[in-house]
Amino acid sequence: MSSSHDRYPYSPIINRPDYDWPGGRRLAIYLGVNYEVFDFGGGLGAELAPSQTEPDIMNYAWRDYGNRVGAWRLFDLFDRLELRTTALLNADVLDRCPGLAEACRDRGDEIAAHGGSNARAQGSMVLPSEDRMIRDVTERLASLGTRPTGWLGPWISESRHTPDLLAAEGYRYVLDWAHDDQPTRLMTKHGGLLSVPYSQEVNDLPAIIQRKQEAETFVGMIRSAVDQLLSECDRRPLVLGIALHPYIMGQAHRVPPLARVLSELRETDDPRIWWTVAGEIAEHIEANGLAV
Repeated sequence: MSSSHDRYPYSPIINRPDYDWPGGRRLAIYLGVNYEVFDFGGGLGAELAPSQTEPDIMNYAWRDYGNRVGAWRLFDLFDRLELRTTALLNADVLDRCPGLAEACRDRGDEIAAHGGSNARAQGSMVLPSEDRMIRDVTERLASLGTRPTGWLGPWISESRHTPDLLAAEGYRYVLDWAHDDQPTRLMTKHGGLLSVPYSQEVNDLPAIIQRKQEAETFVGMIRSAVDQLLSECDRRPLVLGIALHPYIMGQAHRVPPLARVLSELRETDDPRIWWTVAGEIAEHIEANGLAV
């Protein structure tokens, strides 16, 4: 087995060309919101507590809460703060949650692909099946009006062929590789594919479910990350992707702390911050020939 992935070379962040985000801004911040569906009676899924039997009513229903209630609660918050987001959509949401994907589209969110469902890790698929899945997901999400240009694999899972398949299908960027604070270029058999930063640290699922923290700690992570990146951004342009799941941060007791930190950041109106979506980050990089 190779010890190298051969997708990108080593490049220390201190030795790269400098550039600005639009309007001379220096820190790009986007919210990546995961809209996911799961199988009933099997398949993968985050657990609030260990499953005892199948069907796992408790964990399935807890996850389903996000699509039925939590997402709409977060829409209210984002509308109030005039925040567009990157909607990371399982294509099965179109059939299983009528109106949810359309609501993301109608409020102006970027539509990005997140596989078919979150019941199966993409990296376990054989090449022909994975290729068919990517094509199917792309066409189904394109029915919302715009063909998606960004991809996040279910469970941040890739096969050895995934970047090649995405590039062949016309994707501009992928969010799976959390290896940098700047967009970088992945080498594929079909040209370059941008890796846009998506945090596995400033991410409610590992923070709250796996590390057993709560919302106050998580939003403190957001605040600290922004403070640190602002202290660095005069030397280099940076990206912070804040990852959210409606069944986690859309719970009633977690929205108020999230609202406080996002409101504070919006109200400061710091001229260094570019509030954006992942696709606009990729578009800026491509239009200006940037990224290592």
